[in-house]
Amino acid sequence: MTDEQPTTPQPGQQGQPQGPQQQNPYFSYPVPQGPPPEAPPTNPYAADPYAADSYAADPAAQQTATLPVQRRPRRAGLAAAVVATALVVGAGAGLGGAAAWSALDDGNGSTGGGQHTTTSQVVDTPDTSAASGSVEQVAAKVLPSVVKIDVSGSQGSGSGSGIILSSDGEILTNNHVASIAGNGGAMTVFFNDGSSAKATIVGTDPLTDTAVIKAEGVSGLTPATIGKSSDLKVGESVVAIGSPFGLDSTVTSGIVSALNRPVDVGSDGEGTSTTYPAIQTDAAINPGNSGGALVDMNGNVVGINSSIRTASSGGESGSIGLGFAIPIDEVLPIVDQMRNGETPTHARLGISVSDVANQNGAEVVQGAEVQTVSNGSTAADAGIAKGDVITKVDDHLITGADSLVATIRSYRPGDKVTVTFTHDGDQKTATLTLDSDANTSDS
Repeated sequence: MTDEQPTTPQPGQQGQPQGPQQQNPYFSYPVPQGPPPEAPPTNPYAADPYAADSYAADPAAQQTATLPVQRRPRRAGLAAAVVATALVVGAGAGLGGAAAWSALDDGNGSTGGGQHTTTSQVVDTPDTSAASGSVEQVAAKVLPSVVKIDVSGSQGSGSGSGIILSSDGEILTNNHVASIAGNGGAMTVFFNDGSSAKATIVGTDPLTDTAVIKAEGVSGLTPATIGKSSDLKVGESVVAIGSPFGLDSTVTSGIVSALNRPVDVGSDGEGTSTTYPAIQTDAAINPGNSGGALVDMNGNVVGINSSIRTASSGGESGSIGLGFAIPIDEVLPIVDQMRNGETPTHARLGISVSDVANQNGAEVVQGAEVQTVSNGSTAADAGIAKGDVITKVDDHLITGADSLVATIRSYRPGDKVTVTFTHDGDQKTATLTLDSDANTSDS
C-alpha cells in the first residue's frame, strides 16, 4: 500500500476509461454486468418468466448490447437465477393459496357440516400521510432525485445508479459506473417518472471513485438535497436508494454501522489506489446500487453507495449487511471541480507506506510504515523518513496503510494537519501543510 496511491497518482481524465482493475478480493463494486432482462412470455405460468434474464455474463450479448458497463466484470448468473427463482416460487405459492381458499369456501361462509365459520373481512386502508422522519416520507422525497444508469462500452455492459445534482441533468455517480463509456461507449439515464435520456461524461476521478455525467435535452429535474456526512453518528438510521440488479427505484433501510471505515477496492494498471474513509451501513446494497444515494432520515444525501463486502474471494455476492458509501463531505470539492471542467486534485504527503511488518515483543504495532519519501515533499520537510511509523493524523488514529490513505484523502490540498509518528523509537509530532497531486508524477 502507499500513501495516496501505491506508485504514481493519475487523476481521472474526463471521459477516459482507466486501465484494468486489480480488485481487492474482499470488497467489490456492486454493479451488475450484461444487458437488461428481456420481456417475459405472454403466459407467465407456461415458462419461467425470467428464464431469458440476461444479467448473466454473455460475451455475445455484451458485444451487441446498447447498455452501460463498469470496469469490473461480475458473475451475475447465479445471483440473477436466485432472484428469478424467488419471484417464480412466490407467484406459484400465491396461486396455490388462492386455489385452496376457493375450494374450501362455498361462498356463504359455511362448511358442508352446517357449522358456521367466520371469514376475513375486506376493509379499506385509510390513505394517511407518511409520518415525519419515516422511511416512507424519505422515499417520497428522494426517489425523484435518483436515477438508473445503463452503460455500454468495449469492456461490456451493465447498470448502476446516480444522484441528480441539477435540474438540467448533471448527475453524480461512481467512476466505475461511468468510466467505461469514455471509450466510444454509451450511457442511458432512466428517471423515476419512466422517462429516459442519453448521457455523456463530464468528468471522472478514480481516486475517489466518483464521476459526473450529463443527461442530454432534459429540464425540470428534481435535484437531491445534499446533507453533511460529518453529522452522522453510529447507530443512526439511513436509507439507501438505487437500482440493485437493474431493479430501479429500490428503497432499503438500515443504520450507520461504522464511520471512517478504510475501504480499498483495488487499483488500476497505473497503480492508482481507490481508497476512501467509508460510511458502513447494513442497509441492503447489491450490484447495481453503485452511485445511488445514502440519505439520512431528513432525506438529505450523506453518501454515495459504492461497494460491498463479499462473503469470500471466490466471486461477488449479494448483500450480507456490509455496504459502504463514500462520505459526501469529502468528495463535494472534487465534484465541483469536475462540474467546472477541471481535473480533480487530491491532498498528499509525498510518501509511500505499508502496514507495519514488525512486532514489538507481544505488542502488535499499529500504524503506517513509511517506505519512501519524495524529495521536496511536505513529509520530507517535516523530517519524516523511511522506516518511521505514522500513528495519528490530527485526532484520527492510523491503524495501517489503508487507514492513512483514506484519512489523507478526506483532506484537501493546502490543509494543515498534525502528524504523530515514531522515529528511532521516539514519538514525534509535526504540523505540516498537505501537498497537491496537481502536476506531479509521484505520491
